[in-house]
Amino acid sequence: MDFKRALNQLRKELTGEFFDDSLRRSIYATDASVYRELPLAVCYPANVPDLKLLIKFAAENGTSLIPRTAGTSLAGQCTGNGIVVDVSRHFTDIVKIDEKQKKVTVQPGVIRDDLNRKLSKYQLFFGPNTSTSNRCMIGGMAGNNSSGTTSIKYGTTREKLISLKCLLSDGSEVEFKDLTKAEYDKKLELKSLEGEIYRKLNDILSSEENKKEIEKEFPDPGIHRRNTGYAIDELLRSEIFTETGDAFNMCKLISGSEGTLAFITEITLQLDKLPPKYTAMVAAHFSNIENCLQAVVPVMDHNLFTCEMMDKVILDCTSQNLKYRENRFFIEGDPMAILMLELRADSEENLQQQVEALLSTIDKSGLSYANPVLFGDEIDLALELRKAGLGLLGNMKGDKKAVACIEDTAVPLPVLAEYINEFSAIMKKYDQQAVYYAHAGAGELHLRPILDLKKKEDVRLFRQITEEVAALVKKYNGSLSGEHGDGRVRAEFIEKMIGSHNYKLLKEVKTVFDPLNIFNPGKIVDTDPMDTSLRYVPGRKEPEIETIMDFSDADGVLRLAEKCNGSGDCRKSVEAGGTMCPSYRATKDEKDTTRARANALREFLTNSEKANRFDHEELKEVLDLCISCKGCKSECPSNVDMASLKAEFQYQYHKAHKPSLRDRMFANISHYNSLASKTPGISRYFMKNKLSSGMLKKFLGIAPERELPVISKQTLRQYYRENMEKFQVKNPVKKIYLFCDEFTNFLDVKIGKDALQLLAKLNYQVEIIDHPESGRSYISKGFLSEAKALANQNVKIFKDIINNDTPLIGIEPSAILSFRDEYLRLADDKEAALQLSKNCFIIEEFLKMEISEGNISENQFTKKKATVKIHGHCHQKALSNTSRTFEVLNLPKNYTVTIIPSGCCGMAGSFGYEKEHYEVSMRIGENSLFPAVRKAGPNTIISANGTSCRHQIKDGTGKIAEHPISILKKALA
Repeated sequence: MDFKRALNQLRKELTGEFFDDSLRRSIYATDASVYRELPLAVCYPANVPDLKLLIKFAAENGTSLIPRTAGTSLAGQCTGNGIVVDVSRHFTDIVKIDEKQKKVTVQPGVIRDDLNRKLSKYQLFFGPNTSTSNRCMIGGMAGNNSSGTTSIKYGTTREKLISLKCLLSDGSEVEFKDLTKAEYDKKLELKSLEGEIYRKLNDILSSEENKKEIEKEFPDPGIHRRNTGYAIDELLRSEIFTETGDAFNMCKLISGSEGTLAFITEITLQLDKLPPKYTAMVAAHFSNIENCLQAVVPVMDHNLFTCEMMDKVILDCTSQNLKYRENRFFIEGDPMAILMLELRADSEENLQQQVEALLSTIDKSGLSYANPVLFGDEIDLALELRKAGLGLLGNMKGDKKAVACIEDTAVPLPVLAEYINEFSAIMKKYDQQAVYYAHAGAGELHLRPILDLKKKEDVRLFRQITEEVAALVKKYNGSLSGEHGDGRVRAEFIEKMIGSHNYKLLKEVKTVFDPLNIFNPGKIVDTDPMDTSLRYVPGRKEPEIETIMDFSDADGVLRLAEKCNGSGDCRKSVEAGGTMCPSYRATKDEKDTTRARANALREFLTNSEKANRFDHEELKEVLDLCISCKGCKSECPSNVDMASLKAEFQYQYHKAHKPSLRDRMFANISHYNSLASKTPGISRYFMKNKLSSGMLKKFLGIAPERELPVISKQTLRQYYRENMEKFQVKNPVKKIYLFCDEFTNFLDVKIGKDALQLLAKLNYQVEIIDHPESGRSYISKGFLSEAKALANQNVKIFKDIINNDTPLIGIEPSAILSFRDEYLRLADDKEAALQLSKNCFIIEEFLKMEISEGNISENQFTKKKATVKIHGHCHQKALSNTSRTFEVLNLPKNYTVTIIPSGCCGMAGSFGYEKEHYEVSMRIGENSLFPAVRKAGPNTIISANGTSCRHQIKDGTGKIAEHPISILKKALA
């Protein structure tokens, strides 16, 4: 049987999904590292029998399996030319929770934070806490021996493993767990691969010569974060080989083995009680790195739960990020570094005593210049800032990036400052500004040189710096791989770190476990050089790609896609909050993440041989379910603006493929609404009549379950012209212009009337002038020539009349926020567009500012009680803040207002109307929005400021949602 036929036969036999198309291969070619290898295929196994089939296939056909969960590996562990086996889709069960024994058994695809949410009701949690904890999975944490911010208190994943169920390379099932001496001896007698493994390890670890070499060359055992090679040093400390040791447990070896020895199918973890209730954090500010590191040893004498360091480079990155800018509230001056020192206690009194003692130690050292103390939610905001660090580093403009290669070094605490001094000298020699991002209390610093790996000379530096730092780490008996693993980037140096004798032992371990080398080859042992298979070809000629949108803020459209570093923030679950990425949350398919879309764009825009590099069906497929929610614009640490990338793609794709009739209809919907408004009676009858509307839906490919929007009997412009006298206010507080958007003008006229009447009652002079539509429907369908013309017209009309004193306000977020977003990429007069954008506001934003200035008060509103639940528009969440709506609706004194943590509603303009997208649209709504609306009491007012959101809520729940302005208008005293 030839190989292609064998692949097709495998596909038929599997229960799960199997892909070998160019799109799937391209989006799985990278992880969060600098490496890129096109895999043979991608599989989502449904069960253990599927995994056995894959192992059998790999053994018989000379290929390999690359285990993968969230794919956030920084060292290239998830790249390879074999079959990527993604267990994140189906291996997601929490099998058993044992409250008494404080244990939990899970499948490898369970997300760490999701697990802890389930465990919280038992007052238990899994301690290791990585910066990727809202999407990283327990299988990946076990394979990598992850640790994170809490390791100084709760240890590493290796220390939490009770047992592992695995498949060996012959497909046999095994369970690794604590063994008594008698049980261990029985394992040595097994006539199986498992028995061979135990016998080989017993031979290795029983040798006195081997023992001496391991104890001499392996990293200092006092460093609890050490992942250099296979952890045979940990097995050596068991009671089998050391009188005072613990029980022998093969889990210690499998943890940190990066999927190269066995395939994990089930994991049992030791849990801890939830941390003490009361918490405080001292954020010690330092004027230089040396002082910061010297402070680590004395503060570690205190009962710290975290001891984390951020440096100026990361702090400067956060100052430019939309989402994290507000998290910088505690920063004083311009520190070169901050130590974040967390304390916990069971009482406020005890906590205060601990804080005072810690501050006393810091003051005595004289090393810091400011020591603000944070409490409660302030700590979460500060830790969120730190967690964003790795992703934010990928947001550097241009090709220079903070590169992961020496970012995982760990040394004993007493020599930390000395080590950094020598490290800094190396960086200075190479004219490098290093990035210091540290788990300082564990002696581990994520040190990153800033390099352009598209340049051959920087690739040489990539190697030279790593070689020198490896030698320095060895000098201090440290670990080159603290928690991120060896993978592709550091495995080449393992032999230097532990010696040739020990390296041969590691190769023997790999061989006995995996004689055919089918499990993740090229990691830990027998790796290719670190500077091969890089994501970019050094010295390549950069493709020249002309676009209609202006991507100069990212140095071009390709570099905007390249800003995605693979950190996988777009894979976080619904329960983790936020909006990104709605379609992935509905499908749980990597193809539907922002990361996959960026990967595909990078692949095809770089490697296409077509004159129109956008002309690829694969790009159309991967972008199909992107609903342009803009969540990635603020929630992606690298600010990969996929909504703009999709709009540009659609525009370029239309050059080679004529848009469908439906797309043209939706893009030009305002034109058709304008025509319909001339005979509203006939239009309304046609849209409401079951037969005629049904025929229209079928003809255009609109979901039959949808209600079509109905034209209003009167446009807002008509109403305004007929009632202008009513809105002439004597001695107005302020004059404002209302943007009469195309949705409010034709469809939501009642809301427009409410806005005009509310603003007049609040004593504002409102004017509506002649201007075109916003162009939102054109943008969403990629008709960018038309959108550009509208943007230019609107900028020209408003640039000379809109300023700080006379703002432009809008009712529909997606329309008015175009001025703050797409117009900056479309308008020819960039300076005018930028200045205009600063004075364009959603109506709730404007009212909040006026409340703050004392121009609007609660006395102008009712004293009656009401309960309001808010669903915010995605564009508002990305470009503004739902809190503005919350604050405005709290103005009536006795209104009880809450924000639904709802993510995206799923409608997304025309997306939810399209027949093929209807199911995904509703699944997005069912994730959180629909259940929250259904649970609301019958008298609860549902607020939604987006026209699409209101339609989706009605279609999904049968409930009518009101615009915040309509709610406020009714609440006037």
